[in-house]
Amino acid sequence: MARIAYVNGHYVPHRHAVVHIEDRGYQFADGVYEVVPVFYARLIDEDAHLDRLERSLEELRMPLPKDRRIIKMISSEIMRRNHLTHGFVYMQVTRGVAPRDHKFPAAGRPSLVMTARQMKPHSEKQLQEGIGVITLPDIRWQRRDIKSIALLPNCLAKQQAAEAGAAEAWQVDSDGTITEGSSTNAWIITRDNKLVTRQADHSILSGITRLSLIAAAKGAGLAFEERPFTVEEAYLAREAFLTSSTNLVMPVVKIDDRPIGNGYPGMMTMKLRQLYINYVAAGSQKPSGKKAAA
Repeated sequence: MARIAYVNGHYVPHRHAVVHIEDRGYQFADGVYEVVPVFYARLIDEDAHLDRLERSLEELRMPLPKDRRIIKMISSEIMRRNHLTHGFVYMQVTRGVAPRDHKFPAAGRPSLVMTARQMKPHSEKQLQEGIGVITLPDIRWQRRDIKSIALLPNCLAKQQAAEAGAAEAWQVDSDGTITEGSSTNAWIITRDNKLVTRQADHSILSGITRLSLIAAAKGAGLAFEERPFTVEEAYLAREAFLTSSTNLVMPVVKIDDRPIGNGYPGMMTMKLRQLYINYVAAGSQKPSGKKAAA
């Protein structure tokens, strides 16, 4: 089955989805994006993702390309046309096409692109054995809270992790504290069983999975702190894990080749993963058979 994409008002075969060479997303990475997970043909935390999209756009002084209601309709139609039940809807907004000039164009029309992708099943080996991460200096810009498409430093970090045989890179600020992964949020569980992740400020992107897991953990009565933690504190943690829309909750058993805890996925990490899966299941419904509006 051919994949279908949405590009500025048109549904087209994915292989024919193109934008103009002078789109500012291509010229300057002048744009933002969102990735919304889909379970049982239902977008999970859709409004939270759209809230973050609007906030990112506001920080870059860009308008929402279409009314939120219309964006939701397009998302549903993209899911329908791609027969998507478990996967992701990707949406990207740029400042649009304009002659190459660093300053913003006086009048511009934002570009909106959406695609859908089926979800790959999580590796049972990774879930049973956990993953390794490495730590690297955080070389990104100072507005990491904006979900910008300017991801070259993230790509460099992810590649360096892959070359080291790790699944992710946890980036370290100049003060020695971990900010986040190249595409994930970082968490530890301390020796006294406190759940710790960095507070949401300009130094990290506040993940939607992160926010949902925080709510689930609080609801379960788990001890929780939002604060920076150092690399050394992470080495000494009882457990560690990462979160994202694509990984959900993934156990980390090794940091810089140093085993965390006993070197296996921890009980609390797996409990938190199940809490999040239960949250997703509670918010998901099997398809009703009704088609979304175009």
